[in-house]
Amino acid sequence: MRRLLRGLMLPLSGLLLSVSAQAADKPDTPTLDAALKTAVERKAPVLIDFQAPWCYSCYYMARHVLVGPKWHDIEQRTVVVELDADSPEGAYWKTLWGVKALPSYVILKPDGAELGRILAEQRPDEFYAQVNQILKRSTTLDDLKAAAAGSGATALKAVREALAVYRARYDDGGLAWYATLPTEARKRYDADPAVALLIQRLKLLKASKANDVAACQSIAPVVFAGDLSCERPYEIDRWAVCTDGLPEDQRKAVFQSQVAPMKQLADQRVFGSRNAICADQRSVVLALADVYEGTGQFAERDALLRKAVAQVAARAEGKLADDRNAADNWRVFLEVLKDNAALDALYPKLIAAYPDDYVYPFRYGRNLLERGDAARALLYLEQASAKAYGQNRLKVAEQRVKALKLLKRDADARVVVAEALKANGPWFPEDAARLKAAL
Repeated sequence: MRRLLRGLMLPLSGLLLSVSAQAADKPDTPTLDAALKTAVERKAPVLIDFQAPWCYSCYYMARHVLVGPKWHDIEQRTVVVELDADSPEGAYWKTLWGVKALPSYVILKPDGAELGRILAEQRPDEFYAQVNQILKRSTTLDDLKAAAAGSGATALKAVREALAVYRARYDDGGLAWYATLPTEARKRYDADPAVALLIQRLKLLKASKANDVAACQSIAPVVFAGDLSCERPYEIDRWAVCTDGLPEDQRKAVFQSQVAPMKQLADQRVFGSRNAICADQRSVVLALADVYEGTGQFAERDALLRKAVAQVAARAEGKLADDRNAADNWRVFLEVLKDNAALDALYPKLIAAYPDDYVYPFRYGRNLLERGDAARALLYLEQASAKAYGQNRLKVAEQRVKALKLLKRDADARVVVAEALKANGPWFPEDAARLKAAL
């Protein structure tokens, strides 16, 4: 789910999509309309699975979590609907509900009111605990906020859940709501470690959204002192993006403070027992790599990435189609290392293992283009174009235009733009504008 190494991964730059309006008008929404109708008939909640074909965290969930008896039970108790964020319908609802990372699981009442949401990949035990908690309570955020005005354990539980909902929505408005609670109640809640950490994480979110560098610098150490477990990489990234313009010496102390906790996290939850691994192992590795780089430990950074490559290669070699999350992690670690020879060996295998979508021809074409090999890049980008649709059609076209221009084929580039815009229609205006600008 990570945004680290912006520009390396599409388009979360690990993983976050633009949340500004991506459609000029409301598209047809047959998928969700049908799901809500079925939910009313069955008197069952709706579970919306926001995903995309490029989403590595979605690969993990599909392979390791959304399978088996527990998932079958959820399918029986809810109306499950998959929404592709690259399609006009998926992008519309994603923007409307403020879904800012994939995968996201939004759970609705039959009348469409939100019960709660689960953000990013989770281990099976974590995911099902959260789903069952949301389904059990049958209360919306407004209900939780009302309950928080009470007293005792019930009120404290409601405060925790309400703040967690705000965080899952990437909504720092939870701070303003919390400030409206009575002073004495807030004193009690402030003493709760879970509430205190959620408040600090929302403060860091607010500061980072406002690009308030001073606030990010002052809040981050408080957040980092909390029990973040496998989510520590996300908060490090949030701080790092916010403070990216600061001189290195002003950031180095914060990076240095995270060497020990991140190394421990990697040792125990990536390279340790398979029963204890983080669902998002990629983010742990990349965050520790960033921490090493931020402290000038480049040899340690490369050794970490090589270790991660060796681990995932041992698991995925010869069976890339069995676990796409592992296969894609292999690719990313090699890209960070800029190991072009290994990438040239791996990419054709990935394309062969996943022939039904545009993702790996596109990624390989873009990688070759970044290396300056426009002619080879164009061959793969043309393959990707035949399987692209929606938002990714425009992204593929943009890379094709770059390759064509480097090859001095400007007339062909104009044809690519015209055809892509015609097929796209009124959707994804920001991407359409970027494609036009590429000419």
